[in-house]
Amino acid sequence: MMRSLFSSATGMQAHQTVVDTVANNLANVDTTGFKRGQVEFQDLLYQTLRVAGTQGATGFDVPVGLQIGSGVRTSGITKVYSEGVLENTSNDLDMAIEGQGFFQILMPNGNFQYTRDGSFRLNSAGQLVTGDGFLLQPPIAFPNDTLSITIGTDGTVSVVTAGAPNTSTTVGNISLTRFMNPSGLQAEGRNLFGETFASGPPLQGTPGQTGLGTLQQGFLERSNVQVVTELVRLITAQRAFEASQRAVLTSDQMLQSANGMVR
Repeated sequence: MMRSLFSSATGMQAHQTVVDTVANNLANVDTTGFKRGQVEFQDLLYQTLRVAGTQGATGFDVPVGLQIGSGVRTSGITKVYSEGVLENTSNDLDMAIEGQGFFQILMPNGNFQYTRDGSFRLNSAGQLVTGDGFLLQPPIAFPNDTLSITIGTDGTVSVVTAGAPNTSTTVGNISLTRFMNPSGLQAEGRNLFGETFASGPPLQGTPGQTGLGTLQQGFLERSNVQVVTELVRLITAQRAFEASQRAVLTSDQMLQSANGMVR
């Protein structure tokens, strides 16, 4: 069977993955804190028919080898952690990270997960939680008579209460977490990421210190997906898929011609 059939099939599969990834990026163009995926490729094994430098029939070394490739494969889909646009929401509980870092979230099973989505809310106990009700860590709780909330760029959370309307009281400090290899984090859905061996252990610290970004109260970080760029990638992937498909059809026509010669 012709190698081109199998090589072309790998190209079609690889570019189908690109289309799937671009579709997911575009679907999440308005998702808070979303980071776009980028597909990476590797060529497959080669059949070496002649090694470069082999002595030819004339007694001289052949300067060029003869290798035939067997196609392409998807080596990975990398999350690109470039910062999205910060949008002013004027909501005191919204926070955007300007720079590196993640918010640490406590899950119901006791494990920690991490997010760039700073759209927090208050639960019935006055604690900061995600839209799904998961607790921000370390926990921040507000008094029942809180009138206003101020969150500093260093994560210091202060309130003014009805009992002391002229005094600002600190109720906690928000920490951020970073990873040596954030691309190694596993996307868990719900704008959450999980730690893996590839990401390295979480490194927690104060916003604005040890390489961590600062907090911006009243802002949210939007998706870093650029619609125009994704559409260009979609068109490129479609054309590459069609080219691989054309190679399959050409190989099939060549096989038909060979079979016709036998008859």
